[in-house]
Amino acid sequence: MRVDANFFCTVPMDDAGKVAPKNRRYGNDSVIECYKNLVAWAKTAEEVGIDTMWLTEHHFQYEGYEVLPNLILFGQHLTSVTKNLRLGQMFNVVPQWHPLRLAEDFAIADIVTGGRMEFGVGRGTVPREAWSLGTVVASGDNAMSAEHDRINREVFEESMEIIKLAWYNERFSYRGKHFVFPPDEIPDRGSYVDDLTLIPKPLRNIDIYQPVTSPETIEYVPRVGHKAIYWLQNADSQKQKWDRYAEIRAEMGNPVAPGEDRTLVMNIHVAKTREKAMIKGKPGHDEFANFLSPYGRFSSYRNPDGSKVAFNHCPTVQESIDQKIQIVGSIDDAVDTLGFWRDLLDLKNICFFFDFPGVTREEMSEQMHLVMEEVFPKLGEKVERRPLPNLEPLI
Repeated sequence: MRVDANFFCTVPMDDAGKVAPKNRRYGNDSVIECYKNLVAWAKTAEEVGIDTMWLTEHHFQYEGYEVLPNLILFGQHLTSVTKNLRLGQMFNVVPQWHPLRLAEDFAIADIVTGGRMEFGVGRGTVPREAWSLGTVVASGDNAMSAEHDRINREVFEESMEIIKLAWYNERFSYRGKHFVFPPDEIPDRGSYVDDLTLIPKPLRNIDIYQPVTSPETIEYVPRVGHKAIYWLQNADSQKQKWDRYAEIRAEMGNPVAPGEDRTLVMNIHVAKTREKAMIKGKPGHDEFANFLSPYGRFSSYRNPDGSKVAFNHCPTVQESIDQKIQIVGSIDDAVDTLGFWRDLLDLKNICFFFDFPGVTREEMSEQMHLVMEEVFPKLGEKVERRPLPNLEPLI
């Protein structure tokens, strides 16, 4: 099984679970400590055999969560302190980027790192950054505006078409509802510009990873050939979405093997005993839940009678454990839950979210060692790291 790791890129937080997220305000020193932690954790991830370390893009978050605005830039830096670890973006918030600048930046990073970058894309969740960076997004803060969601999805899908055109064609042009490249009547040396050429282009075909939640995205991702990422889903919903991906790929004549081209993200905090795991796992879980529940991140949970929870549901740690949506517990607890998901989904790629708020640099490294060296042997799974592309990095 391939094993990845995802980090939200959160500052050190000594009082996790004890303060309302909106009451926090961190400065640049704390942000830089987060970056130092990420460097240390990249080295640990490589040491224990993790295939890809995924980082998370957000902006303007003075509360101390998700304080890394450029995943490509920082991921490229992390390849300089590791040798085999791949660095991915989970996710580049595409509507907040100029699509051609995103295409250029990723191509450069992938070339100079010898193909060690992984390209992840998403539509965004936070109005604070979306509006400030020139787009809109549906959110719990605006009652999930259908109009904002429509505009955001159109911009995202046009952007993805443009990025692929630019990467894989010597010359390209595009006319859409939101973008026109090149713009009309650009004068150039006595003539006009009819097409563009992206400089540089990637030296390989780039896999594209995208989160899957909404009904529209369930259909879109396999139809355009993206790899699917799933997170914080109840078992019935997850199984349905997982299987629908394979059904669509088969309908298109491009079938996938069981578990192929799909990744399950699992939040995890383990220890030798459940009681010890709760010491840092419960506050970290609760901080994470309090921060993200207004954005509907836990709306896939179920009430005790099986009914759907409210959009802004904030789960207890026991709910997360009982519904097998997150893991906070002993080594054996982790093995049981991971075995459940492996068997349900024919799981081939799992991405662990280790980044519970309040976990120190040393404790985070210990988490990676525990999962890779004690959980997986009991699970009976061999950890597989993919060979790197046969490309020379620029050093």
